[in-house]
Amino acid sequence: MITVVGEALIDLISSESGTYRSAPGGAPANTAVALARLGVESSLLARIGSDRFGRQLRAYVASRGVSTRDMVAAEQPSTLAIANLDDYGHASYDFYVKGTADWQWTLDELPDQVADDVVALHVGSLAMTMAPGAAVLEEWTARQRGRTVVSYDPNIRPALAGEPAQARERVARQAALADIMKVSDEDVHWLLEREPGPGSEALLLEAAAGWLAEGPVLVAITCGGERTMLVRRGHEDDPLFVVPAPVEVVDTVGAGDAFCAGLLDALGQAGALGGGGRERLTALPASTLVTCVEHAHLVAARTCARVGSDPGELDLEPLKF
Repeated sequence: MITVVGEALIDLISSESGTYRSAPGGAPANTAVALARLGVESSLLARIGSDRFGRQLRAYVASRGVSTRDMVAAEQPSTLAIANLDDYGHASYDFYVKGTADWQWTLDELPDQVADDVVALHVGSLAMTMAPGAAVLEEWTARQRGRTVVSYDPNIRPALAGEPAQARERVARQAALADIMKVSDEDVHWLLEREPGPGSEALLLEAAAGWLAEGPVLVAITCGGERTMLVRRGHEDDPLFVVPAPVEVVDTVGAGDAFCAGLLDALGQAGALGGGGRERLTALPASTLVTCVEHAHLVAARTCARVGSDPGELDLEPLKF
């Protein structure tokens, strides 16, 4: 079982006609669904609103095979995200978050520790950003470290992330709780207040090395459809670069979330999750890690080839290492 922690919200996605369609979303919910589509047992630890959208969200994740055992019934309404797509299908977001269910966590709503069947805990995104619940989830995640593998994706949304200096401090603190970190190059540039351009690769490596020194043993930096840079503790000066196959993009909604699911699925197939997983992650050979990232790229590509965040049925062959 992989437990994904965080928000489940409603995306209102723009169309060429100027209208919007509603669809279940939220990065953690997307990752949990993609895991289930891969045949991985997944659970979503989320506060689900009491309104019609909340009922829609619960029904959606359950229909995709995600366990609802960890869901909390919340009195507050559901969060709304407005996804505006450009001519290339790339999404930018605005949010309606005030007083909504996803950010109101209290410690008594969370289990003291993850269940024994949980081989990985995936955290991050807005639920680890928005007060007051972010501090609660951060404290709780710290308690789980060592019991299972912790995966972290900050998934920066500038409209809600606060000032970059504050966000840098928060991301560094939360990355220190993780064994695996996934971050986009856009996230890194925003956090460090730098524009992409000459020297970007060195900047990304420097950021990864800083996080590796404090917490994770693997940092995967996705660079859109161009490549992924994988930086390993102890090999900071020798990053692995993996280029994805071309894909005809319909939209990029949920692409990074699907990448996280694919990476965790692959690492699970490599036997690197569960108790003692940190040591096994550290020992994985470069060739195995490249195969894992290629698998993550494939899952993300399936998502980009469809409308919305659900990658659909994923009947992928078991990996060979």
